[in-house]
Parts: sequence; structure tokens; C-alpha cells
Amino acid sequence: MITGGSTGIGLAIAERFLKADSEVIICGRREDKLKKAQEDNPKLHTFVCDVGDEWDRIALFEWATEKFPKINVLITNAGVQLRTNLATTTAPWSDLRQELSINLDGTMHLAILFIPHLQKMKDAYIVTVSSGLAFAPGAFAPIYSATKAAIHSFTLSLRHQLSKTTNIKVVEIVPPAVQTDLGGPGLHTFGVPLDEFTDSIMKDIEKGQLEVGYGFSEKTRNASRQELDKIFMDLNSRM
Repeated sequence: MITGGSTGIGLAIAERFLKADSEVIICGRREDKLKKAQEDNPKLHTFVCDVGDEWDRIALFEWATEKFPKINVLITNAGVQLRTNLATTTAPWSDLRQELSINLDGTMHLAILFIPHLQKMKDAYIVTVSSGLAFAPGAFAPIYSATKAAIHSFTLSLRHQLSKTTNIKVVEIVPPAVQTDLGGPGLHTFGVPLDEFTDSIMKDIEKGQLEVGYGFSEKTRNASRQELDKIFMDLNSRM
């Protein structure tokens, strides 16, 4: 099960699981994007779902576990990025909190919903998706960066708890800027190529790594506090 799987990183991961003969379910908010992904990959299963909505998350969980009782991998990839200047924004909080409800609530709640089911599986995984900005935040996307930092923290705690009482492995993917439409078309053309990134992180996960990054995010996740302060200043002085 891959949330936010109709485009970008989510779809790229889905396609690699399909090539490995896995049964793959993707969900997303846009039915047209899901249909296009399925047309390109006929073996995909799709479900329209807004992971920012509590009842949609519950419906997704109930549908997925009933129709696919052997599901053993949850990848909470869905995310949005808003570029917001907090000093000047006039956007209502109901708009700004989308990043919290989709990025953070979606990740946490779905993990909690799926844990009892995944405990029944011989091999099971929960895979979260944070960001290099979880470690050195982008001031241009302050709420997004905060949600990704929270996801990293949540993943560490989740991994620690589940390692003591369950067979569920918890993996964190830490992307850098990747050439996708996150935040809007054209914002990440400077990022690393999607296939290059996805091939790299899939190989690292196959090797058993529990936290995987690439390029900039590999640098930030391994940096000292002093190094992170410098990365933060360099990153935000250019934007």
C-alpha cells in the first residue's frame, strides 16, 4: 500500500514493486491521476482517498485489509508542500494546516491503524517518507519542514517501540529535492532525477538499511549540529 502513489516518488516506488512481482495498491486524491497510473501499469490497484481526512484514512484501511488480507507493507508517501512567508501570509489557517493533516496526521494515523494488521504478517514493514529538510529546514516552506522533522521523530519512536514487541520493521526514506511536481510544476527542476533517486533508495532498502537518503539528504541526515547550522544558512541564503 503506497499513499500518494499516483505520481512522483510514490508511483516510481510502485513501479519497482510491480517489477518485483508484488501486488501493489496506490491511493491518491485525484481520480484522474490514479486512472492514468493504472493505464500505464495495468496491474496496479487504486483507491481514491484524501489521507488528510480521518474518515478517508479509516475507509482506506478497512477496504485495503478486507480486499487484500495479505498486505504486509505500508508506505506513507503522500505529502504536500506549500511555500509560505509567515510574515506576510493572509491565508486562513484552514489552508495552511493542509500540510499538517496530509503529511503528519496521514502518516501517524495510518501507521497506528495498520499496526494490528501488520503484526499478523510473517514479514511486515512500515515505511515513512520524511525529507532532507527535516534536518536542515527550508525557511521557504516552514510548515512542510516542520512536518518532516516530526515524521523523522515519530519514525524513530515507532521503530523503537515496534522492535521490542513485533516483527514490523520501520524504514524511513529521506528524499532530497527530486524532480517531481511537489509544491507545483517546475519548482524542483533543479532536483535529482526521479529514477536515479528511486533506484538508489530501493537498493539501500534491499540491503536492510532502515534510514535511506540520497545526495543532499544523505548529507543532512548524517551531519553534526554545527554542520547543519551551516547547511541551513547556505540553503536559505539562496532562496
